[in-house]
Amino acid sequence: MGQRGPASIVGRGNADGGRLFREWFDRLNQAAEAGKPSAYVFVMGSLAELLGAFDFPIVFPEINSLQTAVRRVAHEYLTEAEDYGYSPDICGYVKADVAVQLRGGQHPMGRIPKPGIAVYTNACNTYIKWAEIWERMYHVPTFTIDVPGSRAAGLKPGRGDRDFENDRRYVAAQLEELIPVCERVSGVRFDIDRLREHMAYANAMSAAWREVLALNRSRPSVFSALSDGTIYLGVSNGFRGTAAGAAYFQDLVQEMQYKADHGIGTLTDEKYRLLFVGVPCYPIFRRFGELFTEWGGTFVGSTYLWFASGGSHLGFQYDLGRPLESLAEGLLINVREAMDAMFFQTQALAGMIDEFAADGVVFHPIKSCRTVSTGLADNRRALMAARDVATLFIESDLMDRRVVSEAQLKNRVDAFFEGLASRKQQAVLGSRFSVLGDSPAPTQNRQPTTDNR
Repeated sequence: MGQRGPASIVGRGNADGGRLFREWFDRLNQAAEAGKPSAYVFVMGSLAELLGAFDFPIVFPEINSLQTAVRRVAHEYLTEAEDYGYSPDICGYVKADVAVQLRGGQHPMGRIPKPGIAVYTNACNTYIKWAEIWERMYHVPTFTIDVPGSRAAGLKPGRGDRDFENDRRYVAAQLEELIPVCERVSGVRFDIDRLREHMAYANAMSAAWREVLALNRSRPSVFSALSDGTIYLGVSNGFRGTAAGAAYFQDLVQEMQYKADHGIGTLTDEKYRLLFVGVPCYPIFRRFGELFTEWGGTFVGSTYLWFASGGSHLGFQYDLGRPLESLAEGLLINVREAMDAMFFQTQALAGMIDEFAADGVVFHPIKSCRTVSTGLADNRRALMAARDVATLFIESDLMDRRVVSEAQLKNRVDAFFEGLASRKQQAVLGSRFSVLGDSPAPTQNRQPTTDNR
């Protein structure tokens, strides 16, 4: 990538991200053609640093399924899996992947190699059952890393805490058990120095990823956490622990800093700053974003960029002097953060409202993923009790277009922005009366909220 002039900086992250992904899928296609065994992993705790030390091509079935949706062919894959016997109620990501396997790995981006091993955490209950499908199909080893979750909301124990140290040792012992399994499947002996190399690249990426997210506090915001952020998120997963991934995010910091310094926003006229909770609606991904941008709304932050990055947004830095112990520590901290971003959201969202000067929060539960969606209505009520903020609650899906109604979504989004406009007008009137030493008459619906009922 390297250094380039200012004229080529703006938009570089999206262009380079697209190029990297095409190259990534090309390499997976080559691995499939060569019959090379791959490692199937998930975004919450992929252990890409360790698996990279064994030369595994790394496959993210979640990302593969996502690609079928944004390329508007997911319905073909979902139908095939349902015809095979899977229920319409099962996660759309799982069913799309099942169809990919039934098609011999054929995918809109090429061909996906078969798994030689599946490595995953307990961050999502679906991960475990999903991996059992590959185990039955291919008779490959599956390895679950059991990561202890946070004991309570807001509880962030660290190094030196007795419970934390016990949990870290527990995770480290599992990693030590995983290494000989990887050696056997890959035929590559474990090299601690190669692990250090991948961890060093992950350190550079994580530090830059954290800085990129912080730069969106600028006015106007320098990227959309919904659309642009999904590109950055994909690179953070697919290229974690690689030189290309580290270089990409370092270039991305440069681009976002340039935009912040020169007042270049993701929208020409930014009127409303929003936070997004949940997973985007990929079957109509572009149009879904336009429902908000047409009103001058931009997403300055998203919990999706936390949990779907496996917690790497924290910027955790591995200690390369004690790689295995530090890898276990990083996995524990990052996966806990990813799970907390789903289960203990209220405190984090309240902080984000203040940090990013957000005008509203959009909650988007989806049919496919109960892990992400369960409890969002309660999270919303708790947030409204903690902060005087406008909220929107809309439902659709990340894969299944049969349960996505653009017209209904538009009606709810339009009503939300009408409420936001009224809210801003009342704030202006309130400030004027304050200057005059008076107060405006009470108004109804002081806190506009919109749901899908």
